[in-house]
Amino acid sequence: MRRLSGVGLLSVVMSAVVSGPASSHHSHSMFDHEQEVTIIGTVTAFSFRNPHGFLFVDVEEKNGETVNYWIEMAPIPRMIQRGIGIKTFQPGDVITVNMYPLSDGRPGGSYTTIVTDDGKTYE
Repeated sequence: MRRLSGVGLLSVVMSAVVSGPASSHHSHSMFDHEQEVTIIGTVTAFSFRNPHGFLFVDVEEKNGETVNYWIEMAPIPRMIQRGIGIKTFQPGDVITVNMYPLSDGRPGGSYTTIVTDDGKTYE
């Protein structure tokens, strides 16, 4: 069995460290970055997890139908930097979400700002 030298071993370790995080992230091409839409609704759930948090919001459409939107959030460290914690959004909270919508028309998107009912803004 062949042993790696110090430099060879360092190269293998560094390759794993550098390539690991990059390979686990996905593209944001699923969102239409050419338009931004605004929804107002009621939080049904908030998932504070990596690689991205998710916020689920019920929105009453013009026809009276309630549609549940899923909003992709940032990773936990970035949410914390922006003042978003595990208890920031609770079921029943009324919020306004500005987002890049999903390109395929499904109800959801990637948030740009969220404003709570009391006027606090999260970017």
